Amino acid sequence: MSPAPPTGHSERAPYAAAVITDVLDAWTPHDPAQAGLLEEYRAFVAASGPAAIDRSLAPEHLTASCFVLTPDLSSVLLCFHRKGQFWVQLGGHLEPGDTSLADAAHREAREEGGIVDLLPGGPLPADVHRHELSAAFGRCRVHWDVGFVAYAPAGAVPVVSDESEQVAWFAVDALPTGTPEDFAVRLRTVLDEVLATR
Repeated sequence: MSPAPPTGHSERAPYAAAVITDVLDAWTPHDPAQAGLLEEYRAFVAASGPAAIDRSLAPEHLTASCFVLTPDLSSVLLCFHRKGQFWVQLGGHLEPGDTSLADAAHREAREEGGIVDLLPGGPLPADVHRHELSAAFGRCRVHWDVGFVAYAPAGAVPVVSDESEQVAWFAVDALPTGTPEDFAVRLRTVLDEVLATR
């Protein structure tokens, strides 16, 4: 008799983990610091197995985020995160229907930003960023975030979701008060990666 197909979130992970994390092996960052951190990501995924992508299995896991930019790279779409109480790019946890990290990132961007016709910037990441979390995030303790890029049509108007208090466009060189301390550096790294691959 054949085993029953996976039905739950944690049951899905063993079947999808390799496919979802293959992109970490395919990407070669232009920034040396990013390349070094990426090696730590690969080791984390190898050691964690399915728990690397499933938040129900471990307090440390991968997340996927999306830097939504205007095509000229002059503006970025940020949300005021309800739990974190800071301005950041869009993103979140992987869900059962996600087939890749990029798929998860772009889904989160559409859900949180309310712009449905985003143009994905490609299947490869633009950055990796590991960060510890406060108690406001529940059992999650460390997010190993993988950032992707998408472009919004000219004049696109964002819509606030249940997960954010506000969603708004900001000039990349005039970020709002209340972004994480290292966010400006992270955004600059993303923009440099985009420019290096155009």
